[in-house]
Amino acid sequence: MRTTLLGVLIIAVVIAGIILGVYLLILVIKALRKYVSSKEVRREKKEIAKSLGQVLKEHRTRCKMTQEFVAEHLGISRQAVSKWESGASDPNTANLIALAKLYGVAPEELLKETYD
Repeated sequence: MRTTLLGVLIIAVVIAGIILGVYLLILVIKALRKYVSSKEVRREKKEIAKSLGQVLKEHRTRCKMTQEFVAEHLGISRQAVSKWESGASDPNTANLIALAKLYGVAPEELLKETYD
């Protein structure tokens, strides 16, 4: 009696494993189909993507500020501002917060505008 019950239990576990495996395979196939069908959206996002440097430069020019003015306000060199805008380097967190305050936006907004 025990061996029969154990056999039935093993068969039930094997069947449950097979069903779970098939279910996971179906989920993976659905995810892959969705990813493949979103190719056009991903291509469009890539085309309109901006770097952090581009976003910083756009805000600076919108505010009609020069790199020299921004540098003096933050207590850094003009070359540092130039490097940020060209993408050669990124501002540290403190400078990013100071830039956001200077440009009148939230720091999160500066980062949300980038897609990199």
